[in-house]
Amino acid sequence: MSPEHSDSIEMFKGKPLRPKVNHNAILIVSILGANIVALLAFSRYCYNPESPVARDEPEKRDLKAATTAVSADSISTSFHHLMLLMNDSRKDMRSVFSELIRMRQEVQELRERTEVLTARIAELTEKEDSKSVSITERVKEVLEQMAEEEDANNPWMQWAKGQIPKELQEYTALRKLPLGWNPALGSGTNVASVGHGCAYSKDDLAKYMEYEVGKECPDDEPLQQKLILKGCEPLPRRRCFARKPTNSTEPVPWPQSMWTVPDDSNILWNAYHCKSFQCLNERAKLKVFEDCLDCFDLDGREKHRWVDNAGSLDFLITEVLKLKPRGTIRIGLDIGGGTGSFAARMREHNVTIVTSTLNLAGPFNNFIAQRGLLPLFLTISQRLPFFDNTLDLVHSMHVLSNWIPNETLEFLLYDIDRVLRPGGLFWVDHFFCVESQLDLYVSMIDKLGYTRHRWHVGKKLDRGPEFNERYISALLEKPRMEV
Repeated sequence: MSPEHSDSIEMFKGKPLRPKVNHNAILIVSILGANIVALLAFSRYCYNPESPVARDEPEKRDLKAATTAVSADSISTSFHHLMLLMNDSRKDMRSVFSELIRMRQEVQELRERTEVLTARIAELTEKEDSKSVSITERVKEVLEQMAEEEDANNPWMQWAKGQIPKELQEYTALRKLPLGWNPALGSGTNVASVGHGCAYSKDDLAKYMEYEVGKECPDDEPLQQKLILKGCEPLPRRRCFARKPTNSTEPVPWPQSMWTVPDDSNILWNAYHCKSFQCLNERAKLKVFEDCLDCFDLDGREKHRWVDNAGSLDFLITEVLKLKPRGTIRIGLDIGGGTGSFAARMREHNVTIVTSTLNLAGPFNNFIAQRGLLPLFLTISQRLPFFDNTLDLVHSMHVLSNWIPNETLEFLLYDIDRVLRPGGLFWVDHFFCVESQLDLYVSMIDKLGYTRHRWHVGKKLDRGPEFNERYISALLEKPRMEV
């Protein structure tokens, strides 16, 4: 149906249709009708023998007769125009009524079709009525089962079903800002942050949140690290005071502090098997496999890294800095930087490096801080706490390797790209994998689209040649946006 017909039907449904009236024709008819009546009356009066006009002189009668004839001609002409107008109006009215009749027929056809469909639907509904109940119940059961399975895989739903510790409720409660809506924040409330992985460790989290407000925090450093390694990162804040080492002393002054082992009294040793740095350094002599066995020995290998060329896989800091204009490498990040020796060497070149690390079998974070460097207690799963395009350099040694799930590694590489500024350097230092995985990881790194300044692949033999492991060392530059 055409739009104009649709509009006409809507008008027909709302109120009765009326033919369009030609008001000009009505006015002319009224005026001419009055004139005709007056002239007819005047003519009868004039031709009446008894009337005064009939007794007038012949000249007057002739004049009056002529006047009457002229008036009659005018009336005849006007009447002719009137009839033409009325004929046009009749044609318009016939057209309107014809269109109205056609639209009424279309409406009737639509009503008949609707009645047929309604009857068919009622018939089908009646036939399936007995089956519909059982089908509905079955669908409901399936949906409930799917919801339960989804909830089982959703930590938030599992968390909501359990009892949340009181202090965690206090921390995560939605709170209104004292001054109301803040346009800069785009909100009128404050929301506390906590890692979604905390919902997977409800029991450990409940234990972590058990403390006396305003008192000393529990001695639970291993529990904290256990939680963040399970995705409970960031941990919720607590309203208790961090435990302090007894008999602590002032740190060694900088720059001597960078290559001096700190005093044992400045460390809380409760969480570790070793209770001194001497114990930690002696682990290298034992046949044990632990991460960074000799990292705390600042007179051993740590002192020679990145300053002495031990092979094609080992890049020197001085060579790396020469790739960029002097003074343009200023700030950076070392992912999984152990005890902070890379940051110490870079600081000797006026470059400030933040070192992310964990406390795996040793006080890595405290050791870095005692050296006068900046530690960051952070796992590889946490989004890097830096704004986009801000760092001049990102470095990682041994950490970025095949022990990380491929999807997790891909997210991490893109996050490194996010924080690295255009023209910044990505230093891949001894990335390890087995030989059959080389194509996979090379392709993953190449997806970044970085310029290769240096790229070397070598054998990793510390566990034996039978493992067929390989190292990748690369120096890459993030491209700039081309206009």
